[in-house]
Amino acid sequence: MIKAILVDDEKGALETLSGMLDLFCKEVQVLGKASSANQARDLIKTFNPDLVFLDIRMPFENGFDLLESLGNHRFHVIFTTAYNNYALKAIKFSVLDYLLKPIHAEELQRAVSKVSKASVSKEQYSILKAHQLNNKHEQIVLPHKEGFQVVNIREILRFEGDRNYTNVHFLNRDQLLVAKTLKEYEELLKDYDFFRVHQSNIINMKCVKGYVNGRGGKIQLIDNTEVDLARSRKKEFLKFFKTEMKNDHLANN
Repeated sequence: MIKAILVDDEKGALETLSGMLDLFCKEVQVLGKASSANQARDLIKTFNPDLVFLDIRMPFENGFDLLESLGNHRFHVIFTTAYNNYALKAIKFSVLDYLLKPIHAEELQRAVSKVSKASVSKEQYSILKAHQLNNKHEQIVLPHKEGFQVVNIREILRFEGDRNYTNVHFLNRDQLLVAKTLKEYEELLKDYDFFRVHQSNIINMKCVKGYVNGRGGKIQLIDNTEVDLARSRKKEFLKFFKTEMKNDHLANN
């Protein structure tokens, strides 16, 4: 059995999640429910759970504050939130598990199924904290079949889609097959000068060396590879590129 604690400041949310776990996740035993960070700390110390379902937005101390106050811990965390905002983006950069409210049974089962397999590192939590404090933090966690890698975003040259996976190409290391879709990275890195140039490629605009005109054209990258530019993306790419050149010029003067 997976011993679990539920933490949420809304009583209705606690009861709903508890009922769903009883119906759809028989392997989870709910040992306690907390409506505040203080109550959660007491329950965690008492029961030493395997899993904590943790609401992000709570009064006085939020879910991140609670985790930081506990320091090192051995339980798995599944964040729950009704808000698709900066906090959720921080979680995605860290590749930590989360559920959006209202919670769906299939997503709950999928998150619980990872608990016994996944080990969360201090690095993931440090990246989580950095991203929630600073929307332009420089590191990202890339999950792969053997675990994960923490990399600097600026080391990434491009993302290449491979069905439900993504090949990540770097400036100075071997490529990595990552267990996320290209669409997920398009949304996650849109504020980091990454641009989707084709159905199968997202490039780091800081790594563009040249452009060869054509129906769509070809983009030359600093590692001497060429990437096709979709005709439908040509106008936006050229506009984006001119804006980047202007910003770089202003920054250097």
